Amino acid sequence: MTTTPGSDAAAPVAGGGPVPDADVLAVQGREMPSARIPLSRERILGAALDFIDAEGVSALTMRKLGAVLSVEAMSLYRYVPGREDLLDGVVDTLVAQLDLDEDVLSTPEHGWQDFLQRMAHGVRRVAIAHPKAFPLIASTPPEAPWLRPPLRSIRWVEKFLSGLLAEGFSDEQAVAVYRAFTSFLLGNLLLEVSHRGGAVGPLDLVEEEVPEHGLRDAPVVERLGPLLSQDESLREFEESLEALIDRITQQVSSSGS
Repeated sequence: MTTTPGSDAAAPVAGGGPVPDADVLAVQGREMPSARIPLSRERILGAALDFIDAEGVSALTMRKLGAVLSVEAMSLYRYVPGREDLLDGVVDTLVAQLDLDEDVLSTPEHGWQDFLQRMAHGVRRVAIAHPKAFPLIASTPPEAPWLRPPLRSIRWVEKFLSGLLAEGFSDEQAVAVYRAFTSFLLGNLLLEVSHRGGAVGPLDLVEEEVPEHGLRDAPVVERLGPLLSQDESLREFEESLEALIDRITQQVSSSGS
């Protein structure tokens, strides 16, 4: 069973109690910048991210952000030309958090499997820390049209592809892994953040009370309700990641034989 790099957490075993989610435990909070700190693009983006974490993307306006920073909205335009550029900057801020994650490696130091596992959990920690902002990674324009979320930074895609090439992958194999890896991450993490308050359009699963007698004709669903409502995000993420790595291993072995 795959383990989370840099921690002792593993997917739950049958009959065992709940296992702490190492990615959740690793997430640290951030403080709102002080109004006494000089205005800068970095400070504005940090405040915008904090605002989105608290209120959601739809509530963010330049006027409200200016109020948070104790300045007039017009003062922000010197650093961010508009809301679109502001949201692009928030995405850059999210992706840049991978640089601060000590578990995420820039190059494969212990094999490509470990390299992918660490990067996957690093991206998941970003999603967990900022569930309301994370969907922006999938909705804002990328730096290049062929970049796929959530690895939206050319710099991180360069690290990803270079790392696989250094491990003996061909150009075609490295690109195929990039596509499969990003599809896996985006699908799993958008679904997870939707349960954590992120607005992800059609995937936005808002918990509502079951209407009275709403399960009258669905006794099995009603009986299994407690099981269906359990949070299995970590186990599902680990199993999907392990299956992806196993599939890549088989493809690489087949092409090399």
